[in-house]
Amino acid sequence: MSTTFTVATTRRILSQLRHDHRTVAMLVLVPSLLMVLLRYVLNDQVLFSHFAPALLGVFPFLIMFLVTSVTTLRERTTATLERLMTMPIGKLDLLFGYALAFGLVAVVQVTVAATICLTWLGLDIAGALWTLLLIAVLDALLGMALGLFVSAFATSEFQAIQFMPLFVLPQILLCGLFVPRDSMGWLLNWLSDLMPLSYAVDALTQVTNSATIDSTLVVNLLIVAACATAALILGAATLRRRTP
Repeated sequence: MSTTFTVATTRRILSQLRHDHRTVAMLVLVPSLLMVLLRYVLNDQVLFSHFAPALLGVFPFLIMFLVTSVTTLRERTTATLERLMTMPIGKLDLLFGYALAFGLVAVVQVTVAATICLTWLGLDIAGALWTLLLIAVLDALLGMALGLFVSAFATSEFQAIQFMPLFVLPQILLCGLFVPRDSMGWLLNWLSDLMPLSYAVDALTQVTNSATIDSTLVVNLLIVAACATAALILGAATLRRRTP
């Protein structure tokens, strides 16, 4: 890997995003708008404080998956990545450049949403704010990494969106957001243990209810980070030139 190439890729992606106002608005504002909608749909402060922390991770995960899978596919199909790979730049330089760019966007995205929740919407958590932000950013990075990975298996933007029911929705249903994972049947519980979003929601739930940073929380964070890194490495393996 080359730091120079990674930073250059990051700058290129951020420059493209700066000129794509609709995508920026979707990335930064939509999670916050969804949290506002949730608050007034529930119309109950206790219920909102119960569901909101987990959704602060789920919403960025979902949106980053959607945007990055379509964006990366567009660069694949327009031969942008093909041209870049004719240069002395490594696959991991490209993928980690994407990760750094969207990671910076994720920090802004989560910070805006968390600020609105903790001030205007009255979200109350027992743990430290920085822990909540860290977990939510890791969730967004996980969604971004999976989006980069699955873009290799789609030939159109419509197909990229079709991967969402396969890679995203099962994780949302089985992560413990709606039903505690311990109360699921053994098969569903086993499947939930294989899905990284489950560990992110567990960590967010713990931060909501406790200010203690114990080994369980650290392990959950490491699992989410490791899964995001693994998805990026697998994504790098799918980058191949189609022309000699």
